[in-house]
Amino acid sequence: MSAIPSNEEQLALCLADPEWRLANLYHILVKTRKPKPGEDPALVPGKKMLFKMNRAQRRFIDRMWNRNVVLKARQVGITTLICILWLDHALFVPDQRCGIVAQDEGAAKAIFRDKVKYAYDQLPDQVRKRFPLLKDAADELLFKHNNSSVRVATSMRSGTIDRLHVSEMGKISAMYPIKASEVINGSLPSVPDDGIIVVESTAEGREGPFFDMVEKAQKLVAEKLPLTVKDYRLHFTAWWQHDEYRMDPAGVHVSDKDALYFDQIEQTCSCKLDLGQRAWYVKTRDSTLLGSDPKMWQEYPSTPEEAFQVSGIGHYYAKDMLALRKRGGIRDVPVLDVPVNTFWDIGRSDGCAIWFHQEVNGEDRFIDYFEAHNESLGFYVRALRERTYIYNKHFLPHDAAHKRLSDTNQSTEEMLNALNVENTVIVPVITQLINGIEQVRKHLKGVFFDKNGTADGIARIDGYKKKWSQADQKFIDEPDKRNGCSEGADALRQWAQAKEGGLITLGHRNAKFSPPPPPDWRM
Repeated sequence: MSAIPSNEEQLALCLADPEWRLANLYHILVKTRKPKPGEDPALVPGKKMLFKMNRAQRRFIDRMWNRNVVLKARQVGITTLICILWLDHALFVPDQRCGIVAQDEGAAKAIFRDKVKYAYDQLPDQVRKRFPLLKDAADELLFKHNNSSVRVATSMRSGTIDRLHVSEMGKISAMYPIKASEVINGSLPSVPDDGIIVVESTAEGREGPFFDMVEKAQKLVAEKLPLTVKDYRLHFTAWWQHDEYRMDPAGVHVSDKDALYFDQIEQTCSCKLDLGQRAWYVKTRDSTLLGSDPKMWQEYPSTPEEAFQVSGIGHYYAKDMLALRKRGGIRDVPVLDVPVNTFWDIGRSDGCAIWFHQEVNGEDRFIDYFEAHNESLGFYVRALRERTYIYNKHFLPHDAAHKRLSDTNQSTEEMLNALNVENTVIVPVITQLINGIEQVRKHLKGVFFDKNGTADGIARIDGYKKKWSQADQKFIDEPDKRNGCSEGADALRQWAQAKEGGLITLGHRNAKFSPPPPPDWRM
C-alpha cells in the first residue's frame, strides 16, 4: 500500500514530485481473468491495484519525445500508462487539454471509465478534495481548480490539444480509413510543437498511416539523425521485454524449430530468453492463438520487422506473401542475359504499373517494378528504354485493345506499337476478378522477387485489400482502390492470367490467345 502523508505540508511536498505521484497516487483496474468466448472484455470483473510501472512503461517514459510512435506487443500497458500520465498532467498543470483517441465508441467508453475516471475516483480523499470537478461527463473530466481536462473520444479535431494519445492506430488505419485520415489531418495537427503526441498500436498490415509512421521512424533510427520536435521517435516493445510473459516451463514441449527461432531472436536482439519465456510463447501461440505463427508475430512480435511480416485481415494476398517470405521468395535476384517480359496495368484514371519478369529454367523471377501517375505513354516507353533490357513480350490488360475516342482514335496497344513497343500481347478478360486473384495465389508459390528492385511492387501486393463496409462492419469482397495498391496488384494479375493461359513464351509480335473449345455437353 502507498503511504499518503497525513500532514498537509508533507503531502504538498510529495505532490510536487512527479515520480512520487506516479509511484504512490494512482490505482488501476486489473482484469482477473480472460473474457470467455463472446463475452464483452469490459464486463470482465477486475481488481484494484496501485499503479506500478513495468519495464516497458518505464522504458517508454525514459525515451519519451514530443512525437512518439509505439509499435508494441499486446497488453504491455502503454495505454494505461498514458491515461495515468495525462490525468496527472491535467491535475497539476493549469489550462491543459489532454485527449485520447480510441478506435471506436466502445473502446472510448471503456478507456475513459476504467482507466481515466477510475484512477481519479480512487485518489485518496485528502488528495481528490484538492482537485474538484467542474465537469464530469461521459467522456471528459474538467477540473475546477485549474481549467485543465482529460477527454476520450474517437476524434480530437477541434481546438488545441496539449497532450494527445491515439490508441490502436493500426486498427483505425485498417478498419476506419476515413477516421484514420481525420486523425492524420485533423487531430495530430492540433497539437503544438511543444506538446506531446503518442501514437501506438499492434501491427495491422504493411500499409496505411500507422505502417507509414513506423517505417519513417525506423529510417530516422537507421540514419542516426538528430530528431526535431516534428519527428516521431520509434518505441518498440517486444513480448520478451514484458516481465509477465513467462510461465512454468514444466511439461511444455519446445520443438527444435521453435528453439532455433528463439536462438535467432537472441542473436538478432542481443537478449536472453529463459525457459519460462520460451514456454509462455509456445503455449500462447498453440493454445490462445490456435497455433498461428502469423497471429503471434502480429500480436506478440519479437522485432519491428516481424510485426509487419504478415498483412492484417482483409488483405487478399496475406497468407500467400507470408508463405513466400518464409521460403525466401524475396531476395537478391540477379538479372540474367535472357529476355525480359513486362506486365502492365493501365489505370482508368491516372496510374500505370509495370512488372519486369524473367523466366529461367521454369522459375518466375521479378527483377524490377515501375509505377507512375499522371504521365503519358511516352513517359513509360522511355522508362522501358532506360533499363536497357532485351525485351521479349509486353503483356497488356484486355482494355488496352479498346479503341479510344481521341485525336488518334487508337487503342493503347496501337499507340504503344506506334512508339516502337513491339511484341505486345493482350491478356484476355476474365469473367470474375476472384478467378484472377486465385491464379495469382496459385502461381506465387514458385515466384522470386528482387528485394530492392521490386520493393515498391511488393508493398502494393501486401497492401492490396478488400473494402471495409462501415454499414456492415466487415470487409466485402471488392478491392479498395483508395490506397493506391490496385495498379500494382492488377499488373501482377496480368502475369498470372498470362501464365495460366500459356502465353509466356518466346514468340512473335502481337500473339493472340485462342481459348479452348467449350466442352461438349453430350459427352
